Amino acid sequence: MNIGQAAEETALPPKTIRYYEEIGLVRPSRDTNGYRAFSQAELHKLRFLGRARALGFSIENCRALMALYEDDSRASAEVKAIASKHLDEIAAKIADLKAMEATLSHLVATCAGDGRPDCPILADLGAPQTI
Repeated sequence: MNIGQAAEETALPPKTIRYYEEIGLVRPSRDTNGYRAFSQAELHKLRFLGRARALGFSIENCRALMALYEDDSRASAEVKAIASKHLDEIAAKIADLKAMEATLSHLVATCAGDGRPDCPILADLGAPQTI
């Protein structure tokens, strides 16, 4: 199967598939004409990577998860540790987004939004930030 067909089968752009090949996540064979030839096993890996990336796993985590997936002697604890760490990172991002939402909601609510030049949103954006 060529890269166009693999892209269609996996719902991944050809550019992404080429990138995964470049960084060694997939290794399709080559036809006599030099074109990539994707096997069913490679398609499965591409689907796996697409799903993992859709869940926000980093390339490094995808590499680790793929290695664990292919290792029949793996311990599920290793997989769980990677997923748990990623879940914690997602929870932290959600907390940050909620704090941003609360701050921006407050600023929008306090802005009169009329013809006057004073604006609490701009005042807040221009104020020195404390870390």
